[in-house]
Amino acid sequence: MPAAHPLPRTLGELRASKLFSPAQLNTRSIKDEMRSNLIARLQARETIFPGIVGFEDTVVPQIVNAILSRQNFILLGLRGQAKSRILRALTALLDEQMPFVAGCEIRDNPYQPLCKRCRDLIAERGDATPIAYLTRDERYVEKLATPDVTVADLIGDIDPIKAARGGQDLSSELTMHYGLLPRANRGIFAVNELPDLAGKIQVALFNIMQEGDVQIKGYPVRLALDVALVFSANPEDYTARGKIVTPLKDRIGSEIRTHYPETLEEGIAITTQEAWSERGTEPIEIPPYVREIVEQVAFSAREDKKVDKRSGVSQRLPIATMELVVSNAERRALAHGEKHVLPRVSDIYAALPGITGKLELEYEGEMKGADTVVRDLIRTAVGKIYDRYFESTNTQQIEQWFNLGGTVKLDDEQSTTAAYADLKQIQGLFERLSAVNVKASDPPQRVAAAAEFLLEGLVAHRKLSRSEQREFSAPEKTQRKQERTEPELDYEDWQQPRRSRRGGYN
Repeated sequence: MPAAHPLPRTLGELRASKLFSPAQLNTRSIKDEMRSNLIARLQARETIFPGIVGFEDTVVPQIVNAILSRQNFILLGLRGQAKSRILRALTALLDEQMPFVAGCEIRDNPYQPLCKRCRDLIAERGDATPIAYLTRDERYVEKLATPDVTVADLIGDIDPIKAARGGQDLSSELTMHYGLLPRANRGIFAVNELPDLAGKIQVALFNIMQEGDVQIKGYPVRLALDVALVFSANPEDYTARGKIVTPLKDRIGSEIRTHYPETLEEGIAITTQEAWSERGTEPIEIPPYVREIVEQVAFSAREDKKVDKRSGVSQRLPIATMELVVSNAERRALAHGEKHVLPRVSDIYAALPGITGKLELEYEGEMKGADTVVRDLIRTAVGKIYDRYFESTNTQQIEQWFNLGGTVKLDDEQSTTAAYADLKQIQGLFERLSAVNVKASDPPQRVAAAAEFLLEGLVAHRKLSRSEQREFSAPEKTQRKQERTEPELDYEDWQQPRRSRRGGYN
């Protein structure tokens, strides 16, 4: 809206203004408003949902179709799939300013007021009735559904104190305290986790959607609200019997399914966008392979049978992990007075608390323990990303150095200078780092991180071994051979008492 035009402040000024004509405000519903603004964006080839990555060809077209059809819709998806973010981004499809009767709880249209208070005020003051304005964000109301939500919370209730103070009868509209839904009038009302609403609340919601009326304490109240209703839910809860009343489900126009990033690159783009990596203190450089490993941990977890598929693996997992990875590298740099912060693979293991709390494990995973499962996931992720860079690299010289008795211990508290010096003694190691665009002449932080990545990849492929104290050494072939023979010994021990009972073999 042009800044040169001051906004009308009374009903008389509003009528005389060309900005908000009665024909526009009376005939244009909230869904018409969203539709027209969406059409303008489509014609201008603007991005519909900035910041939403990976949904351009799947989810966004379905949302666009629902809005063009003036439908209420629901987003179905597991946790961490940007459902709430998409719903909040719908405010971009609203007008910048919307006039309403100043002081009205339900943001009444000045030309067609719903509540008795506004009708009486306009009848009394006429063109002098004060007008206020709502911004886009103020026209969005969100409610997280929980089993304890009541009709009073959502729709409203009779307020005896208001009735007593005003000398009104309880059946009067003036005694009503409006709930969240009426307060979202002429805006967007979002309900997160819709199936968690109690059945009677869902019925009240359906009734207000379909008929525009509801009974409060036995008094029928008609509210012809102008609201765009949008919902989110978990697919499993949404389809389970008894979770949602059939009439409400039937009145929701579109059922749109969200999903996790389909490629590693999409996941990295989301994590890079959302994670707090630029701290504004020391320069921070995150190697591409570190970003890829962090993202691959989430991808591997979504495929792992020890992780509960029904719960899902939120995109918040790689976001929180990346922040902890940077923080661990930052802590190490601060402890040793280093100016260059560069995370290493060991920092991903240090970010274990950011991963364990975001995984729901199956029985097998619970038996192994969350820490063990997460370490296995990181190891798997390191192995997959290692293959991206070093699959065709000959590491025989490096392996031979360890097979001849060489060991290297990379302590998490170790300075970059000390780690670089220890890694430099491994024959052929620095010469193999060209696969990750690192040369031996590069800064020590960059070389040490790349060298550790290569060693961790060899550990992931069992070409080297690494202790819990982070000491790299030759693979424990003797121990693996012993592990293979132990079941046979157990079987022999089990057979011995059977032979004794039978008197031996004939």
